[in-house]
Amino acid sequence: MSIAADIRACTVCADRFAATATAHAPRPVVWFRPGARILIAGQAPGARVHDSGRPFTDPSGDRLREWLGMDADRFYDRDQVAILPMAFCFPGYDAKGSDLPPPSICARTWRASVLKALGAVRLTVLVGRYAQKWHLGTASVTDTVRAWRDHAPGVFPLPHPSWRNTAWLRKNPWFEADLLPELREAVKEALR
Repeated sequence: MSIAADIRACTVCADRFAATATAHAPRPVVWFRPGARILIAGQAPGARVHDSGRPFTDPSGDRLREWLGMDADRFYDRDQVAILPMAFCFPGYDAKGSDLPPPSICARTWRASVLKALGAVRLTVLVGRYAQKWHLGTASVTDTVRAWRDHAPGVFPLPHPSWRNTAWLRKNPWFEADLLPELREAVKEALR
């Protein structure tokens, strides 16, 4: 069995998900192949991705593809792009309807093996706090993204592309003016 098949069969969080407000079953969303050139390290699938079985099939995905300067065909080409969230399943909502954080057991169980299977990637995009903490050991998204030049051109930390971060984008115009053009060039270079 391949690591991707092992992850698709994973039910380690079944009891945890059954106890959430959504009371759902695990549905790992696996989107990678060894040899991909770009690694997108995200947080966890949302409810729409849980339903579709395809990562970033929501407005956040539209915004992320815009940030990267990629069309959907290239973005979803597993030979080019590996999408590796910190948790492969939708974590559910709490009683107030807020997203639950990705269960850390998922990353502890799978991440090192998947990264090893991927091999050397040319570009790593760290989407959100959980991926940035894992890969860079940082805590503050704003501070980490502001220090993007410390990691470029091989690694780019990004805020989550959720609509919830629209105010953050307005407060930090340097993100779109300075970081995004460099990110798009790094994407082009990684795919050459």
